[in-house]
Amino acid sequence: MSMIRDLRAAVRPARRRDETSYRYESTAPACPNSAVVDCGVYREGRRVSEPVTPAQAMASVRDGGGFAWIGLHEPTEAEFAGIAQEFGLHPLAVEDAVHAHQRPKLERYDDTLFTVFKTVHYVEHAELTATSEVVETGEVMCFTGRDFIVTVRHGGQGSLRALRHRLQDDPELLAKGPSAVLHAIADQVVDGYMAVAGAVQDDIDEVEIDVFSSGTNGKGTGSKGSTAKGGDAGRIYQLKREVLEFKRAVSPLLRPMQLLSERPMRLVDADIQKYFRDVADHLARVNEQVLSFDDLLNSILQANLAQAAVAQNEDMRKITAWAAIFAVPTMIAGIYGMNFDYMPELHWKYGYPAMMLVTVALCFGIHRGFKRNGWL
Repeated sequence: MSMIRDLRAAVRPARRRDETSYRYESTAPACPNSAVVDCGVYREGRRVSEPVTPAQAMASVRDGGGFAWIGLHEPTEAEFAGIAQEFGLHPLAVEDAVHAHQRPKLERYDDTLFTVFKTVHYVEHAELTATSEVVETGEVMCFTGRDFIVTVRHGGQGSLRALRHRLQDDPELLAKGPSAVLHAIADQVVDGYMAVAGAVQDDIDEVEIDVFSSGTNGKGTGSKGSTAKGGDAGRIYQLKREVLEFKRAVSPLLRPMQLLSERPMRLVDADIQKYFRDVADHLARVNEQVLSFDDLLNSILQANLAQAAVAQNEDMRKITAWAAIFAVPTMIAGIYGMNFDYMPELHWKYGYPAMMLVTVALCFGIHRGFKRNGWL
C-alpha cells in the first residue's frame, strides 16, 4: 500500500502542475495596492479591454454593453467598499464576502444573486497519521448581476485564473453573460469535490486494510498489535474530522444547485440553466459518496475498537494463565516454608527432588491445559 501511496503522491502534483503555476500568479492584483486580481469587460464573448479599474469597467459596460468580470482575493472592508457602491451590492452580502467563513448558499438581493461556494483541496501526505491534514478548504463568493459578476476568493487555493482563460477561449459560451461564468465556477468547484472524494477514498481504503490486516495477523494481537490499533483509532478519528469538513462544503450546496437548475431566474440564461442540472447531478453523487465515507469510517472505528477489546481480553487471559501456573510453586513454597518440626517428608533424603518433580509436573500439566484451550 505504501508503494501505491508513493506513486499517487508523485503523479498528482504533475497532474496539478498547470493549476499550481497559475495559483500564485493569480494573487498578484491587477491594480497595485488593492485586492483586485483581474478586471475585464466582455462583449459577445470576447474580452475588449485590458485590466482596468472596476469603475472604468462598469462605465464601459453601461456605454457599450456586455458585462464586467471583477475578481478579488481576500479584500478588506475598505478595499471592497468602493466596488460594493459601484455595483450596488447589498450590505449584508458584502459583509459575508469580506469576513468569509460562510456556509454554501444562494441568496437574492434585488437584481443580484449572491452565491457562496466552498472550495476543497486535497493535501498530499506521504503517510496518514493522527494529525494529518487531509482536506483544505477555501471560499469563492459570486455577485451575479445583469451586466457584471464580482468574484471574491478566500484561501490559498481555488484560483479562477485558468478558468477565466478557458472561458475566453470559448466566446460562444461566454456570450451567454455572467450566468455562464457562474456556471463555470460551480462546475470547477464540484469537479474539485470529485477529485478530492477519490483521494479520500484511497485514504479510507488504506486505513481499512491496515485495521483488518492487523486484526487477522495471528501473533499481531499482542502488545505490538495493541499499539497499532491505538494508532489506527487516531487515524480513523482524524479522517472522520476531515470528512466532516468535506461534508460541510458539499451538503449545503445541494439546495442552491437545485434552485439554479430547476427554478427559472431572470439573471440566469435559460440555456445555461441546463448546464446547472449536470453540475447538480455531479454534486448529488459526491454528496452520496461523502455520506458513505462517514458510515464506512464509523464501521471501521467500531471494528477497530472491537479488535482492541479482543486483544486486551487475550492479554488478560495470558496473564491469568501464567498467574495460575506460578501459583503452584508459590503454594508449595509457602507450605514448606512454615517453621514446624513435623512436616511430611521434611527429613526424607529425596524429599526435595521429589517435591521439585511434583511442582514441575503440575506446572507442565496446567500449561498444557491452557495451551490446549487457546489461552497461551
